[in-house]
Amino acid sequence: MHAHREMNSDYPTGGQSPGEKETEPPPANAMYHQSPAVSRLSSSLLTLPKELPAFCASNHRMLVMNPGLLNSRAGSPYYSETHIDNLNNKRKKHAIQTRQERFAGSGTVCPMGSGASRLYSSLAQTLVSTSTTTTPLAQTLVNNTTTTTTTPLAQTLVSTSTTTTPLAHHQDPQHPSPSQGCHSPPGGHPLELLRECEEALRDRPPRLLRAFICPGEGEVDREEVDNDATQRTIRVMQWNILAQALGEGMDSFVNCPLEALNWAERKYLILEEILTYRPHILCLQEVDHYYDTFQPILASLGYRGNFCPKPWSPCLDVEGNNGPDGCALFYDEARLDLVDSVNVRLCDLFTPTNQVAVVTTLRCRVTGRRLCVAVTHLKARSGWECLRSAQGSDLLRNLATLTQSPGGPSGPIGVSPDTPLLVCGDFNAVPSEDVYQRFASSPLILDSAYKRLSRDGLSEPAYTTWKIRPTGECCTTLDYIWYSREAFSVDAVLDMPTEEQIGPNRLPSYNYPSDHLSLVCDFSFKKQQEE
Repeated sequence: MHAHREMNSDYPTGGQSPGEKETEPPPANAMYHQSPAVSRLSSSLLTLPKELPAFCASNHRMLVMNPGLLNSRAGSPYYSETHIDNLNNKRKKHAIQTRQERFAGSGTVCPMGSGASRLYSSLAQTLVSTSTTTTPLAQTLVNNTTTTTTTPLAQTLVSTSTTTTPLAHHQDPQHPSPSQGCHSPPGGHPLELLRECEEALRDRPPRLLRAFICPGEGEVDREEVDNDATQRTIRVMQWNILAQALGEGMDSFVNCPLEALNWAERKYLILEEILTYRPHILCLQEVDHYYDTFQPILASLGYRGNFCPKPWSPCLDVEGNNGPDGCALFYDEARLDLVDSVNVRLCDLFTPTNQVAVVTTLRCRVTGRRLCVAVTHLKARSGWECLRSAQGSDLLRNLATLTQSPGGPSGPIGVSPDTPLLVCGDFNAVPSEDVYQRFASSPLILDSAYKRLSRDGLSEPAYTTWKIRPTGECCTTLDYIWYSREAFSVDAVLDMPTEEQIGPNRLPSYNYPSDHLSLVCDFSFKKQQEE
């Protein structure tokens, strides 16, 4: 029987996590501390209770929002740097003035957009039902909407309807292979949804174009790789997608106009990135729209997910927040079966911290072999290097325990040879930090996949995040995909965009939704040694 468990899940009723903003402790009986506007909306439209346990149960259903229209941005006008600069110059004074007005007298609560309307209404306005029987939930939203356009994606996301949507009949026989991402799901083909995203973003600059690099072979088109080989490939994406509440309310990206962070369009950029690369395993950080956006949309594409919120998420300090942010792990059910999943609250020695991890054990349907995947987000900011090191050590201990062979220890730490590891995360640590060295020297025998981009195979990329804040410009490497080097081969790595592609205003931007770049790797199991 598949199990979902929690580890280190005792939540204090007050206090604060080291390094977080000094705020009032969350109420002991409520993890979600939302503004009155959000609470009213939640009580009238959402089936999610106002108060949830720290680790939200996966069977809590929330309103399924429609991410809207999705047809190719390839034909859209190209936005030159001059054009973007002009846009920014026109909006910068307005954006700064707006920020000052919003923050004036706000105390410790940071406003975000126009509260609930920015997070919910823009999504609700595009939610329509095309079935002959309109559900009460869909009808409620249609009555409040100004759009009458029917889209395939809208049909797939009205989950309360019992009728079959047209997309269910539009399976493309030319894209049956799971090697380059998930199978065609019952709710719609990823390529159709990708085209809808591109159509919704047609007035924005084209997305960043990145190539896959095969170690020792250079740039390669993964679609042209031998099909038999790619059938056994497992694609993994690691990405800190930037919590919406933090992006609009706290993070202060001084060169990024507020319009670029508007959730009504930014969600399309996030979905476009995911749909472009179609990973079998998707590891995300700073997810604060799990139940109303990512879970229903990715479920329609054949993914199953698990979400672990932070106990004291800084998102809760933002007025009009959408609940706490946390880590989410999704996997393609056509390629992988669930064995076990655990939510872990990371500790500093015996003290629980505000950082979490999701650890999921899967079985590959193609090879029949198991793998254990973890996603985490360690403590941010300089000055907390020791805490990050302790959190990393705690995660390694948990991984050693969770991957131990049921039949008894195998090797010095009891790791079963048929349960290799993939550890994805925003470690908030540069390669010289102690936590990085702990992973590199761990008896779990892990290596960093993105070192394969370097000529010598020993160096991390120059950056995985590039942003400008009031404190200055930050261009550094903080994100990693660790893998069991004795069990996996790295077949391909998605290259980083150039400085020219990123642009002078850095990230996030009109054509990239986060201050962190996604990491995408293709792995394959090495042949097992004969005993």
